[in-house]
Amino acid sequence: MVRTYENAQELKEEIGAAFRKYIAEFDDIPEALKDKRIDEVERTPAENLAYQVGWTTLLLQWEDRERKGLPVQTPSDEFKWNQLGKLYQWFTDTYAHLSLRELKGMLTDNVDAIYAMIDAMSEDELFKPHMRQWADDATKTAVWEVYRFIHVNTVAPFGSFRTKIRKWKRMAL
Repeated sequence: MVRTYENAQELKEEIGAAFRKYIAEFDDIPEALKDKRIDEVERTPAENLAYQVGWTTLLLQWEDRERKGLPVQTPSDEFKWNQLGKLYQWFTDTYAHLSLRELKGMLTDNVDAIYAMIDAMSEDELFKPHMRQWADDATKTAVWEVYRFIHVNTVAPFGSFRTKIRKWKRMAL
């Protein structure tokens, strides 16, 4: 169940709180260990951040393309929803070679851009259904408001992936 928000400000505050906790987990990971694989944890630190950069980048691209009147294919032009494993590998191939510092910077920039995206939308655009074609096209049966896509690509994974990186740190550091 995706949590609901009273307004855009509450959504932004929740993103910020989850993001600050998540991103801080990487502060004490040495760059030399960014690609260290631990059997009990699915992703390396670099892959963990690459996943977040990938999804937040896609979210921003969906909105940017729609605002420009361009067609939007979700999740991306290259991948369909039944190819998420390949999409995640693309995130790794595209971003995980970067340093943790670079990845953290990219993710911070994306979160700032998501705040600006939220600020540019009316409350109706955020919280009412059928306000964005990309949101409607992304789900075949469910009706999702834009805020839900924002939540599931920020707050939710920042929390669940924070748990994963904390487990990685307990075992690797």
